[in-house]
Amino acid sequence: MYSILSRRVLMGASLAVCLGTSALSQAWAQTINLSYNGAPDPDKNAVHVFADNLKKLVEEKTQGDLEIKLYPNSMLGEEQERMEQVISSPSLNIASFAGMAPIVPEIYVSATPFLFEDFATARSFFDEGQYWQQVQDDFRERSQGSEILSVVEEGGFLAFTNNKRPIHGPDDFDGLRFRAMDPSQVALYEAFGASGTPIPWTEVYMALKTGVADGQMNPPMYVILGSLSEVQKYLTLANIQYSDQFLIANGQLLESLSDENRQALLDAVEQANQMARVENENKVDERIAYLQEQGMEVIRPSAEDMEAFRAKGQPAYLKWLEEEQGMDHELIKTAFKDAGQPLE
Repeated sequence: MYSILSRRVLMGASLAVCLGTSALSQAWAQTINLSYNGAPDPDKNAVHVFADNLKKLVEEKTQGDLEIKLYPNSMLGEEQERMEQVISSPSLNIASFAGMAPIVPEIYVSATPFLFEDFATARSFFDEGQYWQQVQDDFRERSQGSEILSVVEEGGFLAFTNNKRPIHGPDDFDGLRFRAMDPSQVALYEAFGASGTPIPWTEVYMALKTGVADGQMNPPMYVILGSLSEVQKYLTLANIQYSDQFLIANGQLLESLSDENRQALLDAVEQANQMARVENENKVDERIAYLQEQGMEVIRPSAEDMEAFRAKGQPAYLKWLEEEQGMDHELIKTAFKDAGQPLE
């Protein structure tokens, strides 16, 4: 009897120790908030695909020491509010140009229209280019040590949509009103003879539906994500700009992590980004076909039309960069060199 009772006591004690250890481990797990735009829908939101993969990889690589809590749909605020949060608190944020530009307006150089020929050129530009290294350094210095950890693709190259008429070339913009994400897009629209008004992403659908704006530009993925095919008839595949956002990490957060967990986070970021790139590129044609099925008329500009877009849009944009934004010409030259387009 004594032997059986002793064994039961020992077994119970061992179980309590195991449960206590497990609870202690869970209690010590560090939760990191990750905020971003768009719905938590992998079929419609490439940024969510990246975020979800990052969450899984970080938790796997740190064996649960770090947990990522996702906040999609701008739940923690619009762009500038979320940027203020990530700079001041231990968190992560995926920011668009609207969130980044107030800190590093130099980022507008990477949005020069028709700068990249294809995905490979754009990816090399950000992965290896001198211009982008300078932007990362400037951001770190101006944001209390926060870091740009990754450039996140959000669905291919930007396309124009509108509800008034087919747009084949720049002359077709005359008199139209467009939603702009930021001042750089306003400058591009004005170069084509249209007007641009900054409108937050969360208000775009209603602005298009009510006629506040006739059109907008985004990759096909965002047209699907925002159900914009319901309020837009024409889709012009002009491959205007490489569509990207930026993963930001709070500086104190990175410093607080152990060397092992910090490296695990960085490895997870790189792996999640590569996975998102593959999935994104594979779905470009599928997304365009889907929008066509929803009733949108797809316009594919000719080579001559594309050259007209470039000839009108790029010089006007560069003028805006230098005269309105005070951008250093040498930095612009570096960016064009990194993109394989030498500029005098």
